[in-house]
Amino acid sequence: MTDMNAKIKEMAAHTYGTWNWQKNWQAPMLVTDAEGVHFYDDKGKPYIDFSSQLMCSNLGHKNQAIIEAIVKQVEKLPYVAPIFTTEASLAAVEALRSIMPPELTKLSFSTSGTEANDGALVMTRLSKAPDYKVISRYHSYHGATPAGMAFTGDPRRWPVERVRYTVDGVRFAPDCYCYRCPFAMEYPGCNVQCARYLDYMIKEEGNVAAMIVEPIVGTNGRLVPPPEYFPLVRKICDENNVLLIADEVMTGWFRTGKAFAMEHWNVTPDIMTTAKGCTSAYTPLGITATTQKVAEFFDDNLFCHGHTYAFHPLALSAVPAAVSEYRKLMDSGLPQEVAEHLENKLYKLADNHPCIGDVRGIGHFWGIEIVKNRATKEPFNVKADKLSGAPLMTAKIAGQAIQNGLYIAPWYDTLVIAPPLIITKAQVDEALEILSKALEVADQETISTDVAASRSSAF
Repeated sequence: MTDMNAKIKEMAAHTYGTWNWQKNWQAPMLVTDAEGVHFYDDKGKPYIDFSSQLMCSNLGHKNQAIIEAIVKQVEKLPYVAPIFTTEASLAAVEALRSIMPPELTKLSFSTSGTEANDGALVMTRLSKAPDYKVISRYHSYHGATPAGMAFTGDPRRWPVERVRYTVDGVRFAPDCYCYRCPFAMEYPGCNVQCARYLDYMIKEEGNVAAMIVEPIVGTNGRLVPPPEYFPLVRKICDENNVLLIADEVMTGWFRTGKAFAMEHWNVTPDIMTTAKGCTSAYTPLGITATTQKVAEFFDDNLFCHGHTYAFHPLALSAVPAAVSEYRKLMDSGLPQEVAEHLENKLYKLADNHPCIGDVRGIGHFWGIEIVKNRATKEPFNVKADKLSGAPLMTAKIAGQAIQNGLYIAPWYDTLVIAPPLIITKAQVDEALEILSKALEVADQETISTDVAASRSSAF
């Protein structure tokens, strides 16, 4: 055993691996470098970063403009308390105002998407009292703090609920999951029942203050709603005096082709949260943005919320550079061209692999749902398997892929296709060639069927 391997094992023995059975946290890969769409292990082996790490390194690795902005700030003023104004905060607010929906006029800063959602909860419950309930959806992820976990519908909520870790007052609604419709209906004959049901739910629950949504569900499947869905949700929220919170932590920052995904439906939320891509993950930053109507409540009421690292100058320093880099990249036309290429290639991939039940997404944000039987949509794994430690077929596929130089994030039933926006067509082709080979491990265990994979894209 080399000295480095010994150090890695020692590190693993004294740290908790996130979202992991600790017996599997033995010797995680040592990453020593990253540039462009690749990262490298300690032996210099390159890996295509096909999920942008955790769907956050949107501009790829080692963007020099962002690095220079951070270095300049750390040399000048690494930290000052949030009660002071800095040049970094002035520049960041100006840059954010230039790219965010104009109706979102006031900003609060933290250091993660989870904390941004915490801020949204505080704003909601203070401004909407005595109403306090928040409606979320079953296929959702909104963070790991008590508020974030309370909002979260995915299986990671289950164990922490047992220890009373989450806040009360969250109710879950059915998803806009056309491949596995919770109402057993088919679009468009369904009349978008998943949206219309919300009106019934709000009225029956009472005391509903807000609804929180991921515009396109992220971790839990890249679920793209029908085009009527969010205009209907906006209408229902307005008619019932309920705030609409859009969690754009994953879907923001041109991940779907627009600066923010809600722009696809010309819908503006009352509160928007975002993080990840706002700095391309070069610094940790969370943003909670509100309309003036929400902000006005706090003119005469205490805004009882804050962090030591709110308005952190080092975190904010990356924002203006990132906004500028996004503009230049989108103006080049590369992401738009590659997004179309990626979509076509993913559909062709499904044609060649019976383990792919559904392909869905938009832009650089796609999900491949892995099934044992296309005809019946029988899955290899279900939610409970994620918690029990049962072997996951998606993890087996991802394991095969990384052996051949492709990093792809797996969930219990889907693979996350979310490459950096700087990726080229040739790099997409290289990645999908590796993925195609890895998918063979699932193909071997499928039940043969002639049914074609579903192709779900609302755009």
